Amino acid sequence: MTRLTDNELEALLNDLESDRVERKSSWTGDAPEKGCQAICAFANDLPNHRQPGVLFVGADDDGNPTNLNITDALLTALADTRANGNILPPPTMTVEKRVLKGVGIVVACVWPADAPPVRYKGRIWLRVGPTRRIATAQDERILSEKRRHQDIPFDIWPRPSAKLGDLSRTFFEEEYLPGAFAPEILAANERSYEQRLSACRMIVAEDEPIPTVLGLLALSRTPSRWLPGAYVQFLRVQGKQWSDPIVDEAVMDGHLSSMIRRLDEKMAAHNRVAVDITSQDREVRRFLYPPVALQQLTRNAVMHRAYESTNAPARVYWFDDRIEIMNPGGPFGNVTAANFGQPGNADYRNPHLAEAMRVLNLVQRFGVGIALAQAALRENGNPPAAFQVDASMVFARVYPAQH
Repeated sequence: MTRLTDNELEALLNDLESDRVERKSSWTGDAPEKGCQAICAFANDLPNHRQPGVLFVGADDDGNPTNLNITDALLTALADTRANGNILPPPTMTVEKRVLKGVGIVVACVWPADAPPVRYKGRIWLRVGPTRRIATAQDERILSEKRRHQDIPFDIWPRPSAKLGDLSRTFFEEEYLPGAFAPEILAANERSYEQRLSACRMIVAEDEPIPTVLGLLALSRTPSRWLPGAYVQFLRVQGKQWSDPIVDEAVMDGHLSSMIRRLDEKMAAHNRVAVDITSQDREVRRFLYPPVALQQLTRNAVMHRAYESTNAPARVYWFDDRIEIMNPGGPFGNVTAANFGQPGNADYRNPHLAEAMRVLNLVQRFGVGIALAQAALRENGNPPAAFQVDASMVFARVYPAQH
């Protein structure tokens, strides 16, 4: 991912026919909507340029600077397009202020996705010359074919021993598709079941209907048949030591929605409410642990864990004085032990699993889970969560509220 030089950017800014360029004079009105469509189109890279597309904000249609006032809020708004969950899977992009033609312009560079198609609000956008359009069924087939020849992440590797029938068609069509595609796309009947599975990366391709790791995690009733660690182990220990008696245990398996729903229910069953009738003039009820924090931390573990090269499950161990959440797989990509948990420092070992969790409404935004958990703990009167990060495991420890 090489940074474009000023000369390269100015050449693109001046090329009025290029399908790698979108210009916006400002980021108001319909500019954010059309700009996000362009980001989606650049990530899909239908012409197969294998080079970044560029969204310029602060330049008119002729490539002339508009002397836009570039603020931190504007840069943040552009950067937020990657993490707000509307473009799936999250695109690889950079946002920065550059001085071009002697004037400051916001430059958003978007690199082609390794595993297209990419969708914005359930629609696959493409760049055709200087215009944008929504993909046809044939376009989707071309994008899927490109995916087969890329160095793709593990979460969309094929699992040849699995069969198409191992995926739940009912769950896919009734639960997954309505969250993945806009209604008018679903209403069009030109796409077969296999084409739609392929567009969602649940199988390799229409003509190669082998389930992927993602397909098994999202749609199979028993993904651990092919991915032995694809479950969550829950233990309730009566005491503070590992050697103390276990009073409840469960294995949460099945597809993503089922596994996470059952885990939420199990944690809710053990999370008692404390009643405070002395500190305020009315009764105050607080959970021992805020449910939002537990959900964010456990879902982060499911999303970011390593599914390859380990058969270990994610683990939730509930002691009398703490909860320990253990996630197989250390920090990945841009995330290090030093910056772990800091807002804005996010990377995705399983980018398509993250997309599926967003489609299934199991996460709402990317890159803010730990920050949301810490905020919920603070508001509820709990100490902050503590993290231990090493190369092969992430431990999160949560302590009860100090009521």
